[in-house]
Amino acid sequence: MTSKKAAGDLHDERSDYQCDELNRSDMHQNPFTMFGNWLQNALDSNIRDATAMSLATASANGSPSVRIVLLKQYDESGLCWYTSYDSRKGRELASNPKAALLLYWRELERQIRIEGHVEKTSDQQSINYFNSRPAGSKFSAAASPQSDVVPNQSWLVNKTRALQLKFTEESITRPANWGGYRLKPEVFEFWQGRPSRLHDRFRYSLATTGEWTMDRLAP
Repeated sequence: MTSKKAAGDLHDERSDYQCDELNRSDMHQNPFTMFGNWLQNALDSNIRDATAMSLATASANGSPSVRIVLLKQYDESGLCWYTSYDSRKGRELASNPKAALLLYWRELERQIRIEGHVEKTSDQQSINYFNSRPAGSKFSAAASPQSDVVPNQSWLVNKTRALQLKFTEESITRPANWGGYRLKPEVFEFWQGRPSRLHDRFRYSLATTGEWTMDRLAP
């Protein structure tokens, strides 16, 4: 007789990784170029939400929190996303401007971890991005007191409708408490799944000279 697994027993929930390998010869000297190559590979593979990133922040006393945000711009100055400055992540970044990002592509058995200092984007960059958003996203950003307690969904819907009656898509402007953040990387880590948990991991670290050094890490 086969015994029934106890509730919560996940010991047998595992899979082996077979997609690819990652060698030092595959690594570009510039981690931003390596990041761009992997991200483009994910986009070309039609992975849903390929730009989704887990964003980890911490309060001034070190209490952590994590959530998904969407990468909207990147270059060698950093990686950008947009949100309410009054949200929990906004409040935490105001008191502790350090964060970590994680992009994970299950279909490619790859992930990228990034750590660094966070700053706000310029007002003009935030305005430009807000103006490029679909109408619904503009109104919801203006209506939502992100991370605050609200009575119910109807309250949010009604607040959004009130704004739609007051403004057109063209006339609604970016709320002063909404805009972009940029993480300026100090560490990149590229992870490729391998069989038997012998995964490939390469870490780039930013030296005080401004140069990047690279090391292979044990899985």
